[in-house]
Amino acid sequence: MDILDEFDINIIKELEKDGRMAYSAIASNLKISNTMVHQRINRLVEQGVISGIKPIIQEKKIGYDWASFTGISLNKDSDSDRIIQALKDIPEITECYYVTGSFTLYIKIIAKNHEHMRSILYEKIDSIPGISKTDSIIELGCAFKRNIIL
Repeated sequence: MDILDEFDINIIKELEKDGRMAYSAIASNLKISNTMVHQRINRLVEQGVISGIKPIIQEKKIGYDWASFTGISLNKDSDSDRIIQALKDIPEITECYYVTGSFTLYIKIIAKNHEHMRSILYEKIDSIPGISKTDSIIELGCAFKRNIIL
């Protein structure tokens, strides 16, 4: 059995247009009951399909003009939980992934300018015990960003 049916998919598509849309408006647009919309969204949240309705911040609009994708090599992969906790304490790190290949972790860093980026890399990240190497690629702009197509 698929976790999402046609009603779930259509409700999610409505929320993608405007996450602040009233449930009654979604119900009206889809010609289903308001109760059904409430029940479906609650179930999708409980199942972890939807993790919340959050604003999408356009970092450049608030003065964060630099971004990097940075690979992190660790002295010991067994230290990853402790290092991830330390990375969580750096607010400019917005994403962190376990990866295969040359690195153990891959992070996205958002910074105001190149001096700020240097400070994050050299003063904050490189000072975390157990990190042996970082390698950064500077983002030049986002061509597109989207959710998985339903």
